[in-house]
Amino acid sequence: MHIQFVGYITLADNSVVLRLPSGYNSLSAMVKKEILVLTEPGQLLRQAIQTEKPLQIVGTIHAYAARLAEASGHKALYLSGAGVANSRLALPDLAMTSLDDVVTEVTKITQASTLPLLVDADTGWGSPLNIRRTFSMLSKAGAAGAHIEDQTEAKRCGHRSGKKLVSTESMVGKIKAALDGRNSDSFMVMARTDAFAVEGLQGALERARTYEAAGADAIFVEALDSLDHYLQFTRALTIPVLANITEFGKTPLFSRESLAKVGVSMILYPLSAFRAMNQAALKVYEAILQQGTQQSVIPLMQTRDELYQYLQYENYEKELDEYNQLMEREDANN
Repeated sequence: MHIQFVGYITLADNSVVLRLPSGYNSLSAMVKKEILVLTEPGQLLRQAIQTEKPLQIVGTIHAYAARLAEASGHKALYLSGAGVANSRLALPDLAMTSLDDVVTEVTKITQASTLPLLVDADTGWGSPLNIRRTFSMLSKAGAAGAHIEDQTEAKRCGHRSGKKLVSTESMVGKIKAALDGRNSDSFMVMARTDAFAVEGLQGALERARTYEAAGADAIFVEALDSLDHYLQFTRALTIPVLANITEFGKTPLFSRESLAKVGVSMILYPLSAFRAMNQAALKVYEAILQQGTQQSVIPLMQTRDELYQYLQYENYEKELDEYNQLMEREDANN
């Protein structure tokens, strides 16, 4: 029997933290010997980018969503800044979250899933020193990479009007600080530019080239509106380009096949599942209030057995029984 679990190690303060799946302790010694391939999160992300072509990265607003995404076969996860603001705090995406808000969710997600997690670091939460600290904390929390953007600190959603940008020189400083903050060279520092909506195509291309020269590992070009524009970026750059295919925004919902043809390396779906969850929840709340029962919306629901399956409930229950039996034997001996 051969089982392979892709885990990873986190190096911090000369310590090694090894994350294992629930139920690992119940496996036989023979299986345990075959179960681990130790890889840093950033290496997992980079490997997925190389093999998937393009890599689809799905948004997960909490740890359980990450578990669902992994079980469905996806290879990489994303934590959206808007998702943290909207789902955890019921706030709009207007720079009202803190670094601690995001790090808390990163820690939960990376403990629940073995997939590499890309994180939205917004504008970095302050000065270059704060940005360095931001990327240090995100990498320590288990993220595989993070993107930082060239909007001013009073940022807007990338698909809204009224965006303002920092200078190219300031963004270069942000990138340098982010690179200095990461705990491993494999941690991906991605530069996001919102310049297309503010400075036009040529301005965005010039910024992207400069960000690559500054050391960015990848480029996130926000709110492009044609495949030809993506093609111009992939031809102008030697590093991977990410396309943000978010619903109800300025970018059409291009297919994976069409984006592959223009050389895009990563496709992001930041809030797709979150929006579906919200719509389903509204239907359930309305049905209970209006019909006096949830019977009509049962088909929208995950069953108890399905929930337990994704939570690995039986594994935990077995471990609990083993601990209880051990404690009972200890009590009997005393």
